[in-house]
Amino acid sequence: MKQVLIETLPFQVAPVQLVEGYKSPAGNPIVEGVLATAQVKNGNGRYYAKDLWQREIEKYMDVVKQNRATGELDHPDSSIINLKNVCHIIRDLWWDGDNVVGKIEILPTVSGNILKALIDNGVMVGVSSRGMGSLKPMSGGMMEVQDDFELLCWDFVSTPSNPGSYMHLVNEGKEYNTVNHYTKASSILTEILCSKGTCPII
Repeated sequence: MKQVLIETLPFQVAPVQLVEGYKSPAGNPIVEGVLATAQVKNGNGRYYAKDLWQREIEKYMDVVKQNRATGELDHPDSSIINLKNVCHIIRDLWWDGDNVVGKIEILPTVSGNILKALIDNGVMVGVSSRGMGSLKPMSGGMMEVQDDFELLCWDFVSTPSNPGSYMHLVNEGKEYNTVNHYTKASSILTEILCSKGTCPII
């Protein structure tokens, strides 16, 4: 039976990508990063064959060309993309080995402004694919995603599914002061959400 399948990876953005000059024609920031990896056991214990991802990326490129490849900030367990929560649009996709890499434009929506503020302040975010499909048990406790899989979109989320992803950044020599960055992020979120004169409960 088909179910909503959510897969999350840490999204690592090079700081140079958020400086002046790396922007869309509309002036919005552009970032690039790995969106998915084929032929490995992911953080949810699932395995995607490369030809399955290749098929879905080829189909999704039509969505990209039609200017419809949007995604949300935080994903629902739903197959519907809620336009009020959209924060970005994917402008291009390509393969780098077994990795699917994407060029993403951060939109000047409420959710997009929050995403940009988080990235600007070094907060680690995850990028999460959302699709519909069924699973089949494999050896070693893995579940193989079946041929009925359908990719819906990618969302940005707060926590990568694999806790070890945070340590990977430290191993590459890129450390953050967690307290300072999360304090900054909270302040920025409050400023954005309260900009109209009323503040929701945060």
